[in-house]
Amino acid sequence: MVKDRPTALTDAAVRKYKPTNKRRVIRDLGMKSLYLVIQESGTKSWMMRFRRPDGRAGKIVLGNFDVSGHELEGDPEIGQSLSLVAARALASKLLRERKRRDVIGDHKAAKHRLRIKVEEGATNTFGASVRRFIDLHARPETRHWRATARMLGLRYAKVGGGEPEVVRGGIFARWADRQIISITSDDIFAVVEEATTSGIPGLKHRVKGISNSRGRALARALSKLFSWLAKRRRIAINPCLGMDVPRPPRSRDRVLTQDEIRRFWLAADAERAEFSAPLKLLLLTGQRLSEVTGMRFSELSDDGQTWTIPGERTKNKKPHKVPLAPLVRELIASVTRISDDFVFTTSGDSPVGLGSKIKNRLDKSMKAPPWRLHDLRRTAVTEMGELGIRPDVIELVVNHISGHRGGIAGVYNRSELLTERRDALERWAVHVAGIVSGKQAKVLQMKRKAKAR
Repeated sequence: MVKDRPTALTDAAVRKYKPTNKRRVIRDLGMKSLYLVIQESGTKSWMMRFRRPDGRAGKIVLGNFDVSGHELEGDPEIGQSLSLVAARALASKLLRERKRRDVIGDHKAAKHRLRIKVEEGATNTFGASVRRFIDLHARPETRHWRATARMLGLRYAKVGGGEPEVVRGGIFARWADRQIISITSDDIFAVVEEATTSGIPGLKHRVKGISNSRGRALARALSKLFSWLAKRRRIAINPCLGMDVPRPPRSRDRVLTQDEIRRFWLAADAERAEFSAPLKLLLLTGQRLSEVTGMRFSELSDDGQTWTIPGERTKNKKPHKVPLAPLVRELIASVTRISDDFVFTTSGDSPVGLGSKIKNRLDKSMKAPPWRLHDLRRTAVTEMGELGIRPDVIELVVNHISGHRGGIAGVYNRSELLTERRDALERWAVHVAGIVSGKQAKVLQMKRKAKAR
């Protein structure tokens, strides 16, 4: 921990403070007992230190620093995101109250009561309802259940699950004691609007200012929860019905040009192998981000020529076989094996994350118009079509069951076309190698004598 020199904080100063490799604590001379805490991650929060009625030293975290620039309506409370003004007002209130009650002890007791209520299964509270929704529906039925839980105010470990951590200042902490039937459409609208304008409660956000995607994501999570509760007769009316959800962006059609493919490949080369390889596999296989980064050794065939993604990791919940071209197998072999589980990992117990830091480095190197990692999948599909590969084969390659493989064709045509899929992916890999080297070879249809595995 690093203690900075005490200073009379200003809003501008709080915003400018930067994190270090140790936690920073700065005492505010403008309000007795108030401190600004800056974590190594960059998260800023407010803390108070003072003597309890029995003379013991104590501290209490008031809430995160509110970066939105909006002031709260009404009196600030512990657990909310607080501006400097709101933090000082709450600190002043607690300093007055500590003379007649144990503020810290009462706060700890309230948190304990909240935890006991949830653990005992207070069946009609929001907190208990969220736990049931995650355990009985989201976790076993959906791929991105951790993200949904996080929006609702619970944070689960990346691997396994176990007991979740309650997100400080999140919706779970805010509404946990409320009866589920007491939450109205006005409550839903208010929290979705808060997510849109200043951020999802309790969660750090990258985009400053208004973000429709944040509001839309929270609205979707709440709608899933209350729809599930309505189906299970826990509530009579879903308060999310008829809600004005922020509009989604227009459907994307971004496809990387051949020059951008080459620049992407060279930019990926600058990354460590455990990041470079999955980046290139996104382009070479056309599979989804979580499917590639979460690749396990148990999913690879003994000869390394086929990757079988289990149904629990695919969007359509069906197992999916991906023939691996020689170039793909070389990339996988280039990664140092440090785990018997994940192929691409730095810790051994969780897959790598291809987050904003890596994407920013790619953008800086490529100097290309805005694009996303998912555009690599669209690029693979488009370019395979340009190579003359049949649309139904391409759909099978990327595990997209619609169009040519949908409807009655999908019901009666059960052929996996593994030979054709392997052929397509190998032709595509050769084509990419030619783009990168600048020596594009004529990509011909490959003939096989042996059946693909």
